[in-house]
Amino acid sequence: MRVRSRPRSLIKIATLTAWGPRMTSLLFAMAALVLFVMSFASPNNMRTLRTGAADMFAPVLSAVNYPIEQAAAYVRAVTGIAELQGENARLLQENARLREWYHAAMQLKNDNASLQKLLKVQIEPQHTFITARIIADSDTAFVRSILVLAGSENGVDEAQAVLGGEGLMGRVVEVGKKSSRVLLLTDMNARVPVFVGNENIRAMLAGNNTDNPEIIHLPPQTTVKAGDRVTTSGHGGLYPHGLPIGEVVAMSDGSLRVRLYADIDRTNYVRVVKRTDDPNLRIAPVSVPAAD
Repeated sequence: MRVRSRPRSLIKIATLTAWGPRMTSLLFAMAALVLFVMSFASPNNMRTLRTGAADMFAPVLSAVNYPIEQAAAYVRAVTGIAELQGENARLLQENARLREWYHAAMQLKNDNASLQKLLKVQIEPQHTFITARIIADSDTAFVRSILVLAGSENGVDEAQAVLGGEGLMGRVVEVGKKSSRVLLLTDMNARVPVFVGNENIRAMLAGNNTDNPEIIHLPPQTTVKAGDRVTTSGHGGLYPHGLPIGEVVAMSDGSLRVRLYADIDRTNYVRVVKRTDDPNLRIAPVSVPAAD
């Protein structure tokens, strides 16, 4: 029986397949050695060779690097957007805090201006006062009053005069422990004895539920002109003497009104004037004769 031998080509292919990686490594090592020797023998030629190789493979390297560069740019863009979003959120929070500080500063500025105005109104030395903040008002066609944050716990009592930034505003009519209600001069139930002009003409200031109360009960044969100053006379003991109220305004119908110094709509703080005990107003004790 005759045994066939394998074809010579198959043996060569198997041999080449077995020795392929080793031969490749050997070839690269020999090529590297040759290039190394040539670089010492002729550096200029090797530089030319490197330059040519770089020029030849530059487009290939550029094409290979393009997706990597695009991916890196995308990552930077995403990272930048995230940073911008974080910065925007931080700026929004800071802006909100600045608005809160701004409103607080404006409120403090208004309160300071209101308190500074209170210092312009001088009262007699024997009188002390309580500073209170206005917390509510009632400005309707029938009632004109305000509610202040001070009550009996602070020494407020009924019938005490109340001053605004420029002059008299009214008097206390209701007192609680922590708050009090003030009847304004413009209310139709308000009546204040006053002096008018430099001659201290006695009259009565009557509220009429408008911004300009009216002067009534002037003595006959008296002359009052627009611009005359109106102050409290102190008669009756309800209001202290000499508190500024306003100026006379002549109306077209012949009546005399008063433009108040105190701007009620722009007043935040008031002073409640505490009355002192006048020994001349005390009622003397009644003596009862002893029985025989």
